[in-house]
Amino acid sequence: MSNVSPSGPQMAASPLTRAVLEIDEYASGLGWDQPARLFALVDTAKLRAQEPSLASQLGLGAEAAAGYTPIEQDQLPRGKALDEFLGTIAWPDAVTGCALTVERMMLPPSAEAAVPKDLGGAALAKWVARHPDRQEVRMTVAVLRDGSREAAIRLREKDSPNEVLTGPDLVPGLAEALSATFAS
Repeated sequence: MSNVSPSGPQMAASPLTRAVLEIDEYASGLGWDQPARLFALVDTAKLRAQEPSLASQLGLGAEAAAGYTPIEQDQLPRGKALDEFLGTIAWPDAVTGCALTVERMMLPPSAEAAVPKDLGGAALAKWVARHPDRQEVRMTVAVLRDGSREAAIRLREKDSPNEVLTGPDLVPGLAEALSATFAS
């Protein structure tokens, strides 16, 4: 089933899925080979009520759909491992959730047996980059404080809104790392 209606806007069953697809669409508009991007997710209705001028700047009028508004954060620091960076984040109470979009190279499950056991870090990344079955992907993963999660995956070779895969368990490790940013 397509995530796009015949008239263009994305269809999604839940507000979290809509937020993930909105972020995916934004990242798609920036093109490929982009750095990772972090977003705070705030409740749209609360944002309109508590920060009307900001809501107006973001184009969130009264007709805006209920759900979550993604607010891009400062650029992630260069040279710092993503998991280390995520370990430094603490969100204020007004933030309902967070999302991250990141590009990676992935191998199909059929290639896993061929991965050399003695490679790690940069050497493993180099090996994957040279593998003929590699796929370049953009992953957008979002989590809420209540534990809800959603992800969208876009393959570079099928770079179309109609080809974006969504689901809560597509990138479990990244979802867990994002959830940890809400731990007390």
